Amino acid sequence: MPELPEVETMRRGLLPIVGSRITEVEFPEIPYRPIVVLPDREAFARGCLGKQIRDVRRIAKRVLVDLDNGLSIVMQPKMAGIAMLRDAPSPQHIRVLFHLDRPAPHDQFLYWDRRGLGNVCLWSQAEIDAVLGPNRLGPDASIVDADLFVSRFRECNREVKVAMLDQSLVAGIGNLYAAEILFAAKIHPQQRCTDLSTRQWKRIHEETIRILQQAIENEGSTLKDGTYRNAINGEGGYQSMHRVYDREGLPCTRCSKGTVQRIVQGQRSTFFCPRCQKIQ
Repeated sequence: MPELPEVETMRRGLLPIVGSRITEVEFPEIPYRPIVVLPDREAFARGCLGKQIRDVRRIAKRVLVDLDNGLSIVMQPKMAGIAMLRDAPSPQHIRVLFHLDRPAPHDQFLYWDRRGLGNVCLWSQAEIDAVLGPNRLGPDASIVDADLFVSRFRECNREVKVAMLDQSLVAGIGNLYAAEILFAAKIHPQQRCTDLSTRQWKRIHEETIRILQQAIENEGSTLKDGTYRNAINGEGGYQSMHRVYDREGLPCTRCSKGTVQRIVQGQRSTFFCPRCQKIQ
């Protein structure tokens, strides 16, 4: 967390800042591990000051704020970061605060990170292409074409859940949504990619698009730790629609006869119903 739906919610939440200018960049002094800022803080601030915000976009799990000097503020939330407008969950975890030439409530935006694992970079388009271009990341999971989606996975000899987390194949899917997608598609998470038929892959694609779009419409998932919030510190709504994620030991919401199990794949927890999702 956060994954594609949460980061897309962040992007949409920041859209009111488009057209404003950055008047100050503040790095609050806090007693926690610092996040990575590139280039150094002085150069970062210098590259932002006085610049107008032209657009806010998303690439995979990153939010990009495009400036009129050709540079972009690239925020990678990783495990517990949020790009937001105001009302941070805790002031002591604000890592970067951008002041704008707009009246409140759109007079700022910020990057908040409880665990300090994320990063904020000021990159040119060439730098963005080098790190986030098609040679590094696969197509966006929320809009990828079915045939392209199938072709990215069919020849992969890994377990399907593990493969879906590989951002070089398809970008944006994380641990939570991979589990929900495979449950909806009735595919066992340990099934080998090469053992799945084209029909099964197209079903996975269909559920990927449906679930990611539904999660975006509900502004993502706020889990038990409460870390993820939207741009104005509100909860997401998709957590109430989870079918298997973090439901170990509970009855299956589809068949009611199976019990949701948890296994570990690639050092990540996977939740599934062994009755609905059988290995073939």
